[in-house]
Amino acid sequence: MSGQWSKEAARQWDEFAADWHKRSEQMWEKGSRSTILPFLQRHVSAEQGPILDAGCGDGYASCKLAEYGYQVQGVDIAGEMIRLAQSRQTAFPENVRFQTADISKLPFADGTFAAVMSINVVEFAPAPLQALLELYRVLAPGGILILGILGPTAGPRAHSYRRLYEENTIQNTMMPWEAKQLAAENGFVLLAEEPVYKEGITPDIAGRLSVELREAVSFLTLFALQKQ
Repeated sequence: MSGQWSKEAARQWDEFAADWHKRSEQMWEKGSRSTILPFLQRHVSAEQGPILDAGCGDGYASCKLAEYGYQVQGVDIAGEMIRLAQSRQTAFPENVRFQTADISKLPFADGTFAAVMSINVVEFAPAPLQALLELYRVLAPGGILILGILGPTAGPRAHSYRRLYEENTIQNTMMPWEAKQLAAENGFVLLAEEPVYKEGITPDIAGRLSVELREAVSFLTLFALQKQ
């Protein structure tokens, strides 16, 4: 099952790569992903060591981190995403590298990275726990995982809809609270949590909500998790 899932995921993301590439700068600079790199920088410095961008897409965020002085290794299951990422790489050839890889079976030794960033990727793995444990494996002791999990009503959750017709899909339906609990039960300590809200949730509304309700109205939730 996992092999078929991975092949289908690679095929679908290959097809989606050109559209993603058109939108990636806007997403990371002004859109739904604009708070992710500042969140990472608050918890991981460039001096701590290399970072793995697990599910790097077209490499926009990896190259931004390289520009900030981080040493970055980007991986993605989709070969077309990696081709696009490598086209960006020329600006920072010493700081960033890209290769095709499955986050459930990473080609790196134990404890290679000081930090891992994985945004909206674990829920696209056939076995989220296996993917989370693999990210744990490649982190150095005390290393930081910056994990992004889609909110309950985020548009990309449509990838999992056809499961209701008993069709194979490439997305699990893991909720932010489930990811947080799964991490806590498997060797991570929560350092910080930050929602990225759906349009229409203003700061005054968010400020009156519990943690659980903030997760429920988020487009995605960011977690900073430390390996123990």
